[in-house]
Amino acid sequence: MTLEAAGDYARQLIELETRGSGDTDGALSRLEQRYGLGPNQVIHLARRRAKSCDVSLFARLRLAYLDMCASKVRTLQHKIAIEEATGDDTNSDLADRLRSLASEIDAKRAVR
Repeated sequence: MTLEAAGDYARQLIELETRGSGDTDGALSRLEQRYGLGPNQVIHLARRRAKSCDVSLFARLRLAYLDMCASKVRTLQHKIAIEEATGDDTNSDLADRLRSLASEIDAKRAVR
């Protein structure tokens, strides 16, 4: 757990949650609602202005990041399943890798 790692999680969370340009405030609001991450805390970490990051905040950032990764994997799995249902199985190798990735994310989420 380092301040740099916390900043990386904060930046990635904002990036994953942003819906187009100029949506940083909206992204921060959604992160607060969904994960209880204070907008000021997240933005200070993301912009490397924070002087410290306690263990509980770091854990919440990490779990939020893993949760968002799992959500992105589920979205991709759904899209590939739709393609496969239409008879297009050219992405079956991707489906296998996504299942493996989902398992890895679940294992990391279980470690607290």
